[in-house]
Amino acid sequence: MHTFLITLLVIVSIALIVVVVLQTSKSTGLSGAISGGAETLFGKQKARGLDLVLHRLTVVLSVLFFLLTIAVSYFQL
Repeated sequence: MHTFLITLLVIVSIALIVVVVLQTSKSTGLSGAISGGAETLFGKQKARGLDLVLHRLTVVLSVLFFLLTIAVSYFQL
């Protein structure tokens, strides 16, 4: 069970890295990160197409990553 969870965790980790790298950046620098985050929350234009799919996939993979990490640490005891 432990080996299966470790293998699944590695696969999810690699997939999460690939999905994050494939996403387009909002802008550069710290000021761009702040304004990009505010635009995402309060902007009128929603993400469409591939950006929306990558965003949702990032959320799903990050939740899976945390759940698998907790499961691996639980079954290691």
